[in-house]
Amino acid sequence: MGREQWKKIWVGSAGNMVEWFDWFVYASFAVYFADSFFPKGNDTANLMNTMGIFAVGFFMRPVGGWVLGRVGDRKGRKAALTLTVTLMSASAILIAIAPTYEVAGYGGVAVLLLARMLQGLSVGGEYAASATYLTEASAPGQRGFASSFQYVSMTAGQLLGLGLQILLQRTMSEDALHSWAWRIPFIVGALGAGIVFYLRRNMLETEVYAEDEGANADPSRGTIKALLAHKREAFLVIALTMGGTVAYYTYTTYLTKYLSGSAGLSKPTASLVSFCALFLFMCIQPLAGKLSDRIGRRPLLITFAVGSTFLTVPIMTMLKHAGSFWPALGLALLALVVVTGYTSINACVKAELFPTGIRALGVALPYAIANALFGGTAEYVALWFKKGGIESGYYWYVAGCAAVSLIVYITMRETRTIDLHRVGKQDEDAGAGKARVGEPVAD
Repeated sequence: MGREQWKKIWVGSAGNMVEWFDWFVYASFAVYFADSFFPKGNDTANLMNTMGIFAVGFFMRPVGGWVLGRVGDRKGRKAALTLTVTLMSASAILIAIAPTYEVAGYGGVAVLLLARMLQGLSVGGEYAASATYLTEASAPGQRGFASSFQYVSMTAGQLLGLGLQILLQRTMSEDALHSWAWRIPFIVGALGAGIVFYLRRNMLETEVYAEDEGANADPSRGTIKALLAHKREAFLVIALTMGGTVAYYTYTTYLTKYLSGSAGLSKPTASLVSFCALFLFMCIQPLAGKLSDRIGRRPLLITFAVGSTFLTVPIMTMLKHAGSFWPALGLALLALVVVTGYTSINACVKAELFPTGIRALGVALPYAIANALFGGTAEYVALWFKKGGIESGYYWYVAGCAAVSLIVYITMRETRTIDLHRVGKQDEDAGAGKARVGEPVAD
């Protein structure tokens, strides 16, 4: 892989890192600022209210997927990626300056809600634009490897958030973290977004998009009407995302809270477990992506789904009784290795399903819908089960979602050998009896 290829991967994924830093620090620092925006009282109820606002961001993702996916298909991947990081910067600034309940009553909640809506819009478009850019910018035999850097960058953003949390926990008092220091990561996120904005202003458009005939002439390009012509592929994206997104958010954003709130580990120890597990998880993404370029996408997806279906309940049960750092780390890493079968390749699998003129929207909207329904609600569902005294019910919920996705993985076509240029010409080829979307074509 040449220098130019690495540059495209870096620029395409750097913004993803900042976006997910901001997205993740909201979840990881919620335990510190939950009481700042609501009346003093039940800590669990306040945390549920705060995570409810977190879920609102997920429900804005379909809107962001639609708006920014349309921008990506009509104006280019570069335009969409630049716009997403601008929205994320604005949301980070709003959270950093949001007034507390003591200062403005529920006015602070309103600011927090607006910021989360902007984050939802941004991330709803970022995933698809990044997935599409990384997939299109890579050689046919390296798409799995290149697109795996999407989750490398996402995880790097989470690691930066966790690393900053650990640093603040060790240098700030508990009172300071609850009163004002929780604002620091959002200021850092806004500054990082400014740097990425500059990088993306100077990035190159993908050749696949630039070479697509009628890129600016087709009025249906990037529209819902065009997407409806690919209903099967859109449904496939929703179904194959369902199990992966629930498992991913369970073992990333929710893990720290679970270890401190249910397993009895201290907050610093829980954060350190998550940090170490996520670091190793990040390192194995390219290896799994490279493996998919050799053996195909379906074997990895099926391995993930089987593992999550049958191992989630025992892993979560043992995590609750881990008791110390090393057992918790081992179990968390086992869970994330299983999840890697999904995370390392899901970006390219979805992008490979659609033609160029609808690829960004085709990935963005169905994926955002699945995340709103399953990923965004994962923590809230987990806390709901806990508050109801049946925390183990959540383990079965995660396993059940993985089981549904397993059926999809078993029945779907392999996408590794699909030629992105031929997929872009599927409409004209269909009448001539040539390859259709989802059918492999020689590279």
